[in-house]
Amino acid sequence: MDDSKVVGGKVKKPGKRGRKPAKIDLKAKLERSRQSARECRARKKLRYQYLEELVSSRERAICALREELEMYKQWCMAMDQGKIPSEIRALLTGEEQSKPQQSSSRHPKAGKTDADTNSLVGN
Repeated sequence: MDDSKVVGGKVKKPGKRGRKPAKIDLKAKLERSRQSARECRARKKLRYQYLEELVSSRERAICALREELEMYKQWCMAMDQGKIPSEIRALLTGEEQSKPQQSSSRHPKAGKTDADTNSLVGN
């Protein structure tokens, strides 16, 4: 007895449905797989390099900000003792000298570091 079935006027043979797999050259398939793996490793290496550079730049920015914070703490301790640090005195005297010339302009924050600027540019 034949296992063929007649469906909608067409004779169908039993077996797997869908397209038959094409005869793929095994060597070419392996080479494509190797090439894909090489590209994946290269992308991964680049990604890790980028992340390491990012971490390094953030760490430098953190160190700069800690130094700035320590400087401000020392200024505050000096002012608590009634002493005015020379840096603050210079800022105040510089501000007083520029007031008659530019009464409407404001001065940038004191202690703005390059690390602050770099962290914005690096993003």
